[in-house]
Amino acid sequence: MEDRKVLEFLRHQARQAKYVTSVCTGALVLGAAGLLKGYRATTHWLSLELLPIFGATAVPDRVVIDRNRITGGGVTAGIDFALTIAGELFGVETAKTIQLMIEYNPAPPFACGHPATADAAIVGELRRKRAPLQAARLEQAKRAAGLYCE
Repeated sequence: MEDRKVLEFLRHQARQAKYVTSVCTGALVLGAAGLLKGYRATTHWLSLELLPIFGATAVPDRVVIDRNRITGGGVTAGIDFALTIAGELFGVETAKTIQLMIEYNPAPPFACGHPATADAAIVGELRRKRAPLQAARLEQAKRAAGLYCE
């Protein structure tokens, strides 16, 4: 989020890109580059509240498409994200074929993959354990937004 060369590279590439995309907290890097201002976007649920710092509207979905911006939530949402992009680029039938080929038929053993479905005690404990990292990420996002967003 604070690497000027990376952020400038992203801004330059975005000017000519058909799509500007990210998965998980990569959305924070796009935000720091100013590429999510005025867009709806998603990221990992622990960092979702940071997106508005960059002028984005945070959406708690697994995949969010807003014009040419496509963002995915946490790591496992990356498969949904990839299939969505395949559908956008090559058509829904191709994306369905890919889904079948990789046997993507999620059946998680526990209903605990999102804070909306997880036990509140588990969510609270994870938030407590991750609080120092999230506080550091918040400060980094504030610095990045103040320094680099155009």
